[in-house]
Amino acid sequence: MSLAETELTIGGTSFKGVYIAILLSLATTLGGGVWTASSLYSRLEAVEALQIPDVVPITEKVGRVEAELAEQIKLIQQELIANDVNQLQGKLAELGVNLKTIAEQQAKLLTINEKVIELEKELESMRITVTQAELMTKDLKDVDSKLKKIDTEIEDLWSGMDYLSNPLN
Repeated sequence: MSLAETELTIGGTSFKGVYIAILLSLATTLGGGVWTASSLYSRLEAVEALQIPDVVPITEKVGRVEAELAEQIKLIQQELIANDVNQLQGKLAELGVNLKTIAEQQAKLLTINEKVIELEKELESMRITVTQAELMTKDLKDVDSKLKKIDTEIEDLWSGMDYLSNPLN
């Protein structure tokens, strides 16, 4: 009697041996897939729980630079008033505009710096996810090879049972 001819009757419904073997293989594969997905999800949650570093020192440094620039402008204005240099008034206004433009550009650079830091974190997160996915793929290949071995052993057991049921055949 072969695996294809073997039948198991449960509750009035008969199942052939081949279907039982296929169902067992699928059930164990699905169980391994669910376990792997759960593991990946828990690792992703751990990555999301990472804390973002404090950017207060950068903000303080920008504040100091702005204060120094404002102080330098005040000193230049005082020297112009003290020296009564009217012809340089236009150039001073131009310098004020330039300093304002520099301050705006500096604010934009800080925004770009924050975005670069965020992108670096996302890139590292993606690298970790890819590494984890590669490890899980390797684990799945190992599970698949083990399942193939189990299928072969089951087939051998059925052959042995067939022989035992009819040794002369």
